[in-house]
Amino acid sequence: MFTNERTLTVEWGDCDPAGIVFYPRYFAMFDTSTGALFAAATGMTKHEMLRHYGIVGIPMVDTAAQFSVPSRYGDVIRIQTQVTALRRSSFSVSHTVLRGDTLAIKATETRVWAARHPDDPERLKGVPIPDDLATRLQGGPQPRTT
Repeated sequence: MFTNERTLTVEWGDCDPAGIVFYPRYFAMFDTSTGALFAAATGMTKHEMLRHYGIVGIPMVDTAAQFSVPSRYGDVIRIQTQVTALRRSSFSVSHTVLRGDTLAIKATETRVWAARHPDDPERLKGVPIPDDLATRLQGGPQPRTT
């Protein structure tokens, strides 16, 4: 599967009074990392991708994380993100957070490729993930960037 990696420095605002990253901040980092994975796979910004594929988003419907080692202000962490399973309209994402060579967090998400429901535009409906994107997420040819 195609993997994208981001390197981050933990910011002061990411930390709680104990001086470690406040766990909800990781989920914001994971959301950004999923967006970065799709940007790398499509060669488009999120806004361009939504418009191009005619969807409203990729909402999360399930998430879990195992926290092994805390990170603190100033630590450099790497988040490796990849789609681990593709289904008709949903997919699983894994995030591996490394602090140096140490595994800090292993997290998963389940998301849905979502468009407006044709009978009720206030609702969302899972729609098929496009074949070209599925190919890229499975490690196929990536778009050229200039």
